[in-house]
Amino acid sequence: MPDTPEENNYQRYIDMGGIINEKDYNSVLERARSMTTVDETLIGQMKVILDFAGIELHNSKNSVDPRVILYGILRSDVRPKGVKYHHDQMSDQQIFVEALRMLGDTESVNKMIKVHPNTSFKYQRGTDK
Repeated sequence: MPDTPEENNYQRYIDMGGIINEKDYNSVLERARSMTTVDETLIGQMKVILDFAGIELHNSKNSVDPRVILYGILRSDVRPKGVKYHHDQMSDQQIFVEALRMLGDTESVNKMIKVHPNTSFKYQRGTDK
């Protein structure tokens, strides 16, 4: 996970089309730093998405690919009470693209957009309430 201000850049994320608010963005990255495992079901979902887009996982015995960790956190988040717009409304592909944007992985974002031409990966930023 990004550790330096240059790597953990919310403005870069927004410039790439990201829509998650800064508080949630920072929360997801912070939780990801301490995660070492991801539910096998989520890894299976990710493999289908990645294979279809031609993106390789970089898991090892000792670590899980950061893209999978971020996807897992975003997918399992529950919308806070009273919040109108939340990433729990997104498809798996849309959530994965948000994880890629958080990591600044432009190449993989472009691959996802190319293989999912009928999915919108652009959003209108609204208020959280």
